[in-house]
Amino acid sequence: MSNEGTDNIGTANTMRRRAGDSRVKLWFLLDANRFAVVAALALGVFTSLIVASMVLHPSLQARIQRTDTIETIFSAMIGVVVTGTTLVVTINQLVLSQETGPLGDQRKRMSDAMDFRTYAAELFTDTPPAYPSLFLQQIVETSEQRANALDRIVADNDDDELRRQVEEFVDSLRGNADEVTDELENATFGEFDVMSAALDFNYSWKVYQIERMTETFGGSLSDDEREAFDRLQKALSMFGPAREHIKTLYFQWALVDLSQYILYMAVPAIVVSGIMLTFVGAGTFPGSTFTIDNIVWVTAGAFTVTVLPFLLFTSYILRVATAAKRTLAVGPLILREPKE
Repeated sequence: MSNEGTDNIGTANTMRRRAGDSRVKLWFLLDANRFAVVAALALGVFTSLIVASMVLHPSLQARIQRTDTIETIFSAMIGVVVTGTTLVVTINQLVLSQETGPLGDQRKRMSDAMDFRTYAAELFTDTPPAYPSLFLQQIVETSEQRANALDRIVADNDDDELRRQVEEFVDSLRGNADEVTDELENATFGEFDVMSAALDFNYSWKVYQIERMTETFGGSLSDDEREAFDRLQKALSMFGPAREHIKTLYFQWALVDLSQYILYMAVPAIVVSGIMLTFVGAGTFPGSTFTIDNIVWVTAGAFTVTVLPFLLFTSYILRVATAAKRTLAVGPLILREPKE
């Protein structure tokens, strides 16, 4: 019999600690406000252009005076903004196409949703909540309650190793459940709070541990103990499809928001590009500030404004892609080894 999984039955309570990734990295990719990420990226673009104008030869000021640099840059940026905006709106239409299907498809969606709620109602003592955060919280709390029941039942078993492993497993589940429940307490769908909490609950590892323990100690388990394991496994298994459904809804919500914000940003980006292309030249902003020519400040600032739609697109895709990568598998399949 394989000993895989017996040395680290319990795991850390958050995704970051289990994966061993940098707190700053995960904050930037997932938890940070997307507009704060855009601001950080925009500052990086602006600063890079200013530094480049100081250290590279010939300087930007010299290029502007001798060539049509401004016209070249901003005429190209108008095309980029228009093309990029059209692409994002197309993606948005693909997302929304799922919401505009024929009546038969909509009836099937409704039927599937109600079947899932009926199945979920078998787990809960109350009516399943309608809000995503409360629904996930209810599943997590139910899992914790059934884990406590398993711990009480197995406490009378004569197998010392079984009792030890179940105790370690239940202690880990309690800690993870309490952490996730606290995160879901005031979480609002549409923001990333709900998905962040869902990522922290590693139900896959817990389902695997139940399968391993029931197989390893099959000869030592009574009927009541088997039933307790089975009830806990059903509660944990409910979390998987619930999280995936809520993740899908969040991705749709985020992509719709993204398309709206990009359209809002595209208009000033095109206006700024048009102004730079039409009215700004080498002598438009004479003088210097902090030993840097004013035309350099203006050009760098205008270029930063024109790339804001792309930076916003980048910030959203970083979050969506990271969340998708960490939730690729459904069920007891672990795609990366826990660090602790």
